[in-house]
Amino acid sequence: MTAPLLEVEGISKSFPGVRALHKVQFRLDAGEVLVLVGENGAGKSTLMKILSGIYTRDEGVIRVDGRDVAIASPSEAQELGISIIHQEMNLAPDLTVAQNIFIGREPHVGPFLSERALNKKTSDLLRELGIVLAPQQLVGDLTVAQQQMVEIAKALSYSARVLIMDEPTSALSDSEVETLFRLIADLKAKGTGIVYISHRMEELQRLADRVTVLRDGEYIGGLERAEISIPRIIEMMVGREIKEGARPASTDVARDEVVLRVSGLSTRSLLQDVSFELHRGEILGFAGLMGAGRTETARALIGADPRTAGAIEVNGREVRISQPADAVRHGIGYLSEDRKRLGLMLEQDVNFNTLLASMQDYASAIGWMRDGKGRDVTKGYVQSLRVKTPSINQTVKLLSGGNQQKVVIAKWLARDCDILIFDEPTRGIDVGAKEEIYALLHELAREGKSIIVISSELPEVLRLSHRIVAMAGGRITGVLDNENATQENIMELCTMDAAEEGQAA
Repeated sequence: MTAPLLEVEGISKSFPGVRALHKVQFRLDAGEVLVLVGENGAGKSTLMKILSGIYTRDEGVIRVDGRDVAIASPSEAQELGISIIHQEMNLAPDLTVAQNIFIGREPHVGPFLSERALNKKTSDLLRELGIVLAPQQLVGDLTVAQQQMVEIAKALSYSARVLIMDEPTSALSDSEVETLFRLIADLKAKGTGIVYISHRMEELQRLADRVTVLRDGEYIGGLERAEISIPRIIEMMVGREIKEGARPASTDVARDEVVLRVSGLSTRSLLQDVSFELHRGEILGFAGLMGAGRTETARALIGADPRTAGAIEVNGREVRISQPADAVRHGIGYLSEDRKRLGLMLEQDVNFNTLLASMQDYASAIGWMRDGKGRDVTKGYVQSLRVKTPSINQTVKLLSGGNQQKVVIAKWLARDCDILIFDEPTRGIDVGAKEEIYALLHELAREGKSIIVISSELPEVLRLSHRIVAMAGGRITGVLDNENATQENIMELCTMDAAEEGQAA
């Protein structure tokens, strides 16, 4: 019997105050996709960082081709043929695509680095992978999705036998996801083993040859392809049955209470005459393909990007918003899709980040922080949002992605904004935590908060929104009440070009 390409047995890992893994096991055969699932904090990323040499295990055995190996660094992992695509990108924005992909492995002519050879090598790799990027482009000028494709190309450039993909599609468009899935099929055919971490159940059904489930740092079980059942996997992940909630109805919202009115919002680069209303207690969903203008609308609304035209009214009064501080002053909070760069101070603790947007509420007249009051507020949100952290003094960068997202939500709840804009609120969050956040948003709406939700997942838009705004090409192409909306008619509006929009009007 052929030995597994990769096998782990009895892997454990602890950090101060946290047991991340306990006696975890799995195997990966050549030419297969093993999907690793579990809630945020289940230990998936920790296990992958052990396999890729970023962390060292406390105990347990790792075998490659049946041989026990020690992996003490990323370079040792790469020598063993193990490469990883991280969920959070690790690229140098001031370097080019080519320089990022082959950093430390640049071709030389004599003692000199050859830019021509580097760009040619990168161009050949990108062409082979079907990725449309120029080797000379600065990574800092790329979109999040394009940067993700650079990460993929970088990982594949090592000719890996074991490829670990940690939420690789979280920032990709549908066409880019299809490109990635074609790459995966090609890699499988060549005998590459792939460990695929994803919270997206539809990806699991499409890709998995086998599934391994972790919960609270422990191995729960595995399923062969013929045994895969989404309800069964969810139950294994969360230890309880998740019941899908009902879609909200637009009739649940009082249409006469307009808290936000946006008229003729335009920007130099994309937005054209964007107009909409948000009512008290309403969740207004924004749907659209990448580049449609959803995030750009939010950023222009809060003053993060300059607008060339448009008026904004809050509670019937026109307001001037030229920077994000103005938006906060008028009771508008924005939860960015890029939580690590724009939503958190990663080196600070949970308490500091929770109170970040409302420090003035917890300071004395001479500027000293009233620590006890603020800590009580933070503890309340940690408990109500079920943030998994050993204490509110834990550094935020040590939390899982889903728990980091909950801290960002806590920050704006602590600021007590009446209008909340959530941009991809559940990106990288597991199915159990998603339901918690959905319930939280609905509870906030019932309490009178008014919420804008931007999401790339149509089931999420339908699950959350009283009304749905569809965008394409920087314009609003239609607004649907939830009870009249389907994934099909939303997508039809999201793919409408300017000519079709004029005919529809």
